[in-house]
Amino acid sequence: MHEAMVAESLLDSILAEAKKQNAKPILVKISCGTFNVINDEVLGLAFTAIAKDTLCEDVKLEVEHKTIQGQCTDCNRQFEFELGSPNCADCASKDFALLPDAPLLLETIEFETE
Repeated sequence: MHEAMVAESLLDSILAEAKKQNAKPILVKISCGTFNVINDEVLGLAFTAIAKDTLCEDVKLEVEHKTIQGQCTDCNRQFEFELGSPNCADCASKDFALLPDAPLLLETIEFETE
């Protein structure tokens, strides 16, 4: 299960940073692209299970899903690619390239403040 591996990696990274900060994590924000997609619910369940009895037991996970971007070869504008309307949002050209998909990233970790 992809999400279980992601949850394990997240837990390791969060615990390492919590140790550096000497603080309790409370919120974690991650992002992923269209093709690097994860199932939020499955990730949440996997993270909850592996974080039990750790410093991350009550951490809230937020996942931002980033859309794939295109770049017009006529006007050079970057735009949000939409399957239902596969053309440049600016000049309406159908001549474009898809840009690399956003990777799965750990964006931020918020810690409890005193």
